[in-house]
Amino acid sequence: MGGRDLSPGLAVFCARFAHRFLRVEPRRRMSAYVHGLVSGGERKNGWVQAESAGEAGPEGMQRLLNAATWDEDGVRDDVREVVVGAIGDIWQGRLIVGQTPFLKRGRRSAGVTTRIAEETGRHENAQIGVFLAYASEAGCGLIDRELYLPQEWTDNRGRCRGAVDDSVGYRSPSDLAQVMIGRALDADVPFGWVTAGVCHGRSEQLRSWLEERGVPHVVEVPGECRVATANLQVRPAAEVIDELSESVWHRLSHLDDVAGLRVRDWAAVDLYRSGRQYGNWLLAGRSITDPSDVSYHLCFGPIGSILSELARIADGRRAIDECVRSARLESGLSDYQVRGYRPWYRHITLAMVASAYLLILRGTNADRGEDGLSQIRPVRSRPNAVAPWW
Repeated sequence: MGGRDLSPGLAVFCARFAHRFLRVEPRRRMSAYVHGLVSGGERKNGWVQAESAGEAGPEGMQRLLNAATWDEDGVRDDVREVVVGAIGDIWQGRLIVGQTPFLKRGRRSAGVTTRIAEETGRHENAQIGVFLAYASEAGCGLIDRELYLPQEWTDNRGRCRGAVDDSVGYRSPSDLAQVMIGRALDADVPFGWVTAGVCHGRSEQLRSWLEERGVPHVVEVPGECRVATANLQVRPAAEVIDELSESVWHRLSHLDDVAGLRVRDWAAVDLYRSGRQYGNWLLAGRSITDPSDVSYHLCFGPIGSILSELARIADGRRAIDECVRSARLESGLSDYQVRGYRPWYRHITLAMVASAYLLILRGTNADRGEDGLSQIRPVRSRPNAVAPWW
């Protein structure tokens, strides 16, 4: 394979993943692929990638994604290790679940379904990627990914054949979130909280699983979600919050990676809890300019958790939106031309490699040596705080 020289830093970085490739050819092509993803330009499809690598056509890059022998899940695990080594924080680290559509023109790519775009209200074909990000005060990076296959695919094995292996069954977005969080737990990733948007937060199964594992979390839920109050009344979340006195609302500000300084009013209500170590709360955030704009969050965490901490975690969920947006713009997350299920994972994983490289390049680990990861210990929550509720 012909090729153009990689920068020394990128060559060293890609060498971290060399053990996931049994043969030298795909190993070198992986480095060239990642180089193409971070080299700029609006589109980073197979032809552009081939040109960046000094190749005459896209066949080699397509072979890397479709047929070459290498361990994409192992690379995924290595990316997680790299990101945590760069920005891991024993106190402030958190896991964020999110999902994003990848627009497609046809309907033959694995998992493509027709959805209504929130921005335009028009029907469009898209694949849905579910992601797990790791965030701290030092930054945010993608550490895991799953492709959502709608039941219209898994119930039609004939349609799957050719794009998806027969062994792949249906799993809801919240099931995929649970799988990814489980992998992070098994890998002893240091974090204090898990947070997710309403798509995943509405899943009672996911919330129960997190509680059973003793994982503190703040997840958004719809207003009609029914909650058990401290006096064992089961009522819609919106109804419980509507009855609160204005005196229990507190104006708090948080720095948001998407919108900058974000100011909202926050209130929380104790919910029923069965144990002594953890508490359950219904948290609400309200716009200061539009009181009808209210978000609802179910929280589970150490008894000493305070309102400002819960609100900070709830607001911090938006960091994954910026993380995905940056990966789209800077590392070609959405610039792929593959139809198969496994090739999708391979491209997305290499885009995560590129994104992790850029994360380090921005200097987020400037004050931490290469052995920084060994200094991090798995933590499920910060110690109980003794502080006013607000």
